[in-house]
Amino acid sequence: MKRFKNILCVIDRWHPAIAVLERAVSLAQNNQAGLTVAVIVPRLTAGIGMPDGGPISAELQEAEIADAQQQLENAVRPFRSGIDIDAKVLEGTAFLEIIRAVLRHEHDLVIKAPEDPDWLERLFGSDDMHLLRKCPCPVWMVKPSQSKPYRRILAAVDVNPDHPDNERAIQHQLNVKILELSISLALSEFAELHVANAWLAPGESTMRGAFMNRPDAEVLAYVEGVRQQHLTGLDDLLNDVVEAQGDHAVRFLDPKKHVIKGPARQEIPALSKTLGADLVVMGTVARTGVTGLFIGNTAEAILEQIGCSVLAVKPEGFTTPVSVQE
Repeated sequence: MKRFKNILCVIDRWHPAIAVLERAVSLAQNNQAGLTVAVIVPRLTAGIGMPDGGPISAELQEAEIADAQQQLENAVRPFRSGIDIDAKVLEGTAFLEIIRAVLRHEHDLVIKAPEDPDWLERLFGSDDMHLLRKCPCPVWMVKPSQSKPYRRILAAVDVNPDHPDNERAIQHQLNVKILELSISLALSEFAELHVANAWLAPGESTMRGAFMNRPDAEVLAYVEGVRQQHLTGLDDLLNDVVEAQGDHAVRFLDPKKHVIKGPARQEIPALSKTLGADLVVMGTVARTGVTGLFIGNTAEAILEQIGCSVLAVKPEGFTTPVSVQE
């Protein structure tokens, strides 16, 4: 199933993650896609009292770029026999230059290893979080230490029927995109596919409290009704994807459904850990009319707790706050 046409793989010039390069090359070959491999060089200054852009700082920058280009060529050389690779050195702040490259060249996937700074407890560092928030195309953060192929893929969707009318269609489209990507990857990796939706029953605690004090049977019936709404929503979503793709792939995968009561920011990371998921496919959801804005902090809270690879997807119409021009 061909999903991508123009892939951008970003590697660390000092510690190129071979697992990330291998996955990017394999994905490009399977999708018959173009592949660009890039490293980022920050803009350098010569030091105190030496002006930016002066002879010494310009010489330093040129030397850094030449060295980075050589290291990049060394990293991609073993893969050139099987695929055409465009090797580029980008200059500037990492997340900004990656997004600008996406905008300039219409890349439809960014794949890279997380920064993984050893002084942070979470997997993703500051640049990675900026990229996950603001990049207009899907971003695949590949944890290099994970097994290949993946064994378990977790697709996190949101089928809450209480979304405002103007956001429901956007959310549905995003859910479909998450599932289609997850199915495609699960087939190519021969992986188990798990589909999860976390839900809450609004007002449950109030119904049990002193001001309402409703009978337990009434509260339980209400909560079960909400659960059934979400279960039906998940079934309907899967049926929509089956109708679009045909049922053979979904029947073969036999996705395991998880309709979990609790906040998504807690339940999705917990389920990922319980399952031993190798990849979580999820939306980083934004209102399409407000540049770069998350709907709440749920997606960000999930990302801060995930310890495996993540494929983060934006809804149609998302507008990045980053411009091509500096």
